[in-house]
Amino acid sequence: MAILEELKTPHGMIKFPAFLPDGTQGVVRALDARDIEAAKTQALVMNTYHLMQKPGSSTIQALGGLHKMSGWNGPILTDSGGFQAYSVIRENPKMGSLTDKGIVFRKFGEQRKFQLTPEKVIQLQIAYGADIVVCLDDCTHVDDSEETQKTAVDRTAAWAKRCRTEFDRLMQEKKLPVEQQPKIFGVVQGGGSLALRKACADQLLEIGFDGYGFGGWPLDGEGKLLEDILGFTREAIPGEFPMHALGVGHPKNVFACYQLGYQMFDSALPTRDARRGRLFTYITEAGLVDKWFSYLYVNDEKHTKVSRPISEFCDCHTCENYSLGYLHHLWKINDHLYFRLATLHNLHFMHLLEERMSAYGG
Repeated sequence: MAILEELKTPHGMIKFPAFLPDGTQGVVRALDARDIEAAKTQALVMNTYHLMQKPGSSTIQALGGLHKMSGWNGPILTDSGGFQAYSVIRENPKMGSLTDKGIVFRKFGEQRKFQLTPEKVIQLQIAYGADIVVCLDDCTHVDDSEETQKTAVDRTAAWAKRCRTEFDRLMQEKKLPVEQQPKIFGVVQGGGSLALRKACADQLLEIGFDGYGFGGWPLDGEGKLLEDILGFTREAIPGEFPMHALGVGHPKNVFACYQLGYQMFDSALPTRDARRGRLFTYITEAGLVDKWFSYLYVNDEKHTKVSRPISEFCDCHTCENYSLGYLHHLWKINDHLYFRLATLHNLHFMHLLEERMSAYGG
């Protein structure tokens, strides 16, 4: 399978492989846009479900769209929010409902209801100024019944067609040149059924999108990567189209998905781990064989007087300028500088992973 090497967007090129950190509510926590650039991040993921609530769609537009609001000039992919709404409803069915029309939900403790339809999801993402917009899909758990999975596939395909129609209508209305138009991605559902995954992929390919995402939970009940299903789904989409492993961010899982043919990845895990004191470190100078990375827990007392950086194989701003002992000190006094320096490190680790995967693939 010939795999696409890059994707051109209105705010720049994304070279594959690419890990996109989650700036869910318009911010990668603890970092500003220049910090994100310093970590050599190519693009960000933001989330329609969260953004439509805070700061709110009218506020985003009043502040000039996501790029101007956040100060980030690179590409932004906006997730539809379907997964988040589904998660809320799955945990507590009283919080909303999902029908062929769309998703209605409210947040815990609030009476105001929010609605996501295929058309509205596209309208919001275009209004936000996203470079890659994602269709609304009916998310399921891999262990859901065959009947539930089939219903979700049928609904996902129907919603995708409506999303495509609304996207095309808006592009025609705005009369944007092709190079200024955002890309639109469909999401392949089907749970653990290979037949349903193939059926969903075929329907989405017939509608036609610029790229595709793996929808649903990428892990089984034991937290193991569903490599067979991920691999099959990638093979169902021709290599000329980029494929996004939605929600995959553990370094080992990113590498595994890359080997299966995925080019794009996103997760809050690396930045969240950094804030919680778990730092990623390479064990070897290069390569991705055997045991190639490990975790460092900054709160461990053994780091108190360590004068070396977090990792000798990292050239991030933090490792070039600060010792592990200093990071441990910042953690102990709960200073906000720790969150910035640790997040910078873990994000740069993911950039170095991109480079290592490219070299591995070559």
